[in-house]
Amino acid sequence: MVKKHGKKQRAKKRQDRTGAAYSSAAAGTTHTHTPLPDLSALPLVPHGSWRVLDLDLAARLVAACRAGCQPCQQTLIPKVVKEDRATLAALAGAVYGAVPTVGFVASGATRQWAPLARTAMQAGTGDEAFAAVEAMDETAAAALLDDALGYWAMGDGPVLAEAVRKVAEKVTEAPPRRRPADPMDAFRAAGIDVFTLDDLDLGDDVDAYHLAENYGVFVGQTTTPDGQPLPMLTLYPESEGAGIEDLEARTDWEHWGLHGMPDVDPSWRLRATIADHSLSGLVHVDDDGQDDIELWRAAQTVSLPADWWALLDRAQHVLVVGPVKEADHQALQAAGDAGELLAVIARVSFH
Repeated sequence: MVKKHGKKQRAKKRQDRTGAAYSSAAAGTTHTHTPLPDLSALPLVPHGSWRVLDLDLAARLVAACRAGCQPCQQTLIPKVVKEDRATLAALAGAVYGAVPTVGFVASGATRQWAPLARTAMQAGTGDEAFAAVEAMDETAAAALLDDALGYWAMGDGPVLAEAVRKVAEKVTEAPPRRRPADPMDAFRAAGIDVFTLDDLDLGDDVDAYHLAENYGVFVGQTTTPDGQPLPMLTLYPESEGAGIEDLEARTDWEHWGLHGMPDVDPSWRLRATIADHSLSGLVHVDDDGQDDIELWRAAQTVSLPADWWALLDRAQHVLVVGPVKEADHQALQAAGDAGELLAVIARVSFH
């Protein structure tokens, strides 16, 4: 019984890995369609690239379509539809992000999704396109995949190459993000004198931190697209004017929808105290290493859970995101769904 059970487990693993029917996997008669297509450029397509793509599964499915192997297609297509919408979105996005029309034989699901695919390709970001694929029922998702595979079955052709070229051009040519314009510039342009905290000699006894908006924080954890754990710090307002407009004015953090990872900016520092495993503040430093923005300062010393501190120590970086309305993980999800989050990956400064 033990030997039979072990054999069944090995066959099941082989079935999952190859996509073959269970009977073939158990008998050791699985086959592959070679040569497998080179899909290494597929992650450059924005529609699903910020998720973990199964390039091996995608390559085997495309190869099966080109070979006209129905048994493999009947096994692999449901696997992609049910378990791997990121790979589905990338395969379809490489096609419908580039072709000008879907053709009159395309399914209704494809006709509805194709405009999102083209917009994603032009913008270089596929959050909305992927969300639509993820929300499809299995019938619509299978129809979209079937339509896309019709193009893939014809060979590499110019479709993927054109899609990748467009994405690469956008990455190369896109100007760096800049901090939003200072709203006081309009007054200055009108000849009205405007004074900021930097213009005033406050003296050593005045703490500028309390003259600006500030935030509270709570800790959490997320996972990078390649499956690595990453510590996370979420901001919530602690002063009346704190919120997304304040963060947009004071930082150049990017809008973040709970998927993928924002850019790393080593000028943002999360300060951590080794002696008591606590956090002391979140600041931005200028080119001289001086603090020029302080968003959060610990009011008291609180030691962090050992596992979270160990993760912080390993990662040396932290995902900072906010603002949320209150210190609650459900509020984080709600803010992300509403498109009201900014985020950056900051460096951890231990002292």
